[in-house]
Amino acid sequence: MPDELVTPQGRRIAYHLTDGTGPAVAFLGGFKSDMGGTKAVFLEEWARAQGRAFLRFDYSGHGESSEAFTDGAIGDWFEDACAALGLLAGKVVLVGSSMGGWISLLIARAMPERVAGLVTIAAAPDFTEDSMWAGFSDAQKSELMAGQVALPSEYGEPYIITRRLIEEGRTRLVLRDPLPLPFPVRFLQGTADADVDMSVALRLLDHATGPDMRLTLVKGADHRFSDETCLDIIVAAVEDVLGQVGEHPPYD
Repeated sequence: MPDELVTPQGRRIAYHLTDGTGPAVAFLGGFKSDMGGTKAVFLEEWARAQGRAFLRFDYSGHGESSEAFTDGAIGDWFEDACAALGLLAGKVVLVGSSMGGWISLLIARAMPERVAGLVTIAAAPDFTEDSMWAGFSDAQKSELMAGQVALPSEYGEPYIITRRLIEEGRTRLVLRDPLPLPFPVRFLQGTADADVDMSVALRLLDHATGPDMRLTLVKGADHRFSDETCLDIIVAAVEDVLGQVGEHPPYD
């Protein structure tokens, strides 16, 4: 059973926290995914074997946390992530997958002093605007402005996209203004990703600024980025970042 915290906004967030050496590693999942996914669990097992502090959690409306998915928006999930990071002492290495990459960038912008390093996996910054809204037909836009629109998903039930998700997302964009990332950053992206095009990773690399930033393209990898080879690449990127930032004392 996961533990649970209550955010300042009153949402209940389910999480698993592994004690160990800092800086802790925190996994931020994707849109409509949960902390039981392959990448999150694999990283937790790696962290436990290393004696490394590790956090995985469900945003509100996801997994085992409270609220309805359709009530949420990027800002809510950013607030949930900030509350979850409050469980950790000191600086943290963020590992953000897909939407979690966007939320990691929001955290880096809002509280850079908490971030020791960043690894993103198929990061999807600004996707509500640049992918969803920009890709909608006029009919879909009209339907959305009336409340919501359903989009097909390869991962199960259709995604219900709400007007609030799109409009609130416009207040959280990170690719329109300067985006300093003053710590080690490793972007990972598959060339066969049907959900986040390679051009997004290249745009992010070009747009962000920082002293130690690299993009790794993995030929043939899809959006899940969770086969054995990709999992090893994720761990290597996390270990690379940790090697740059050094060790902290274990948590009490």
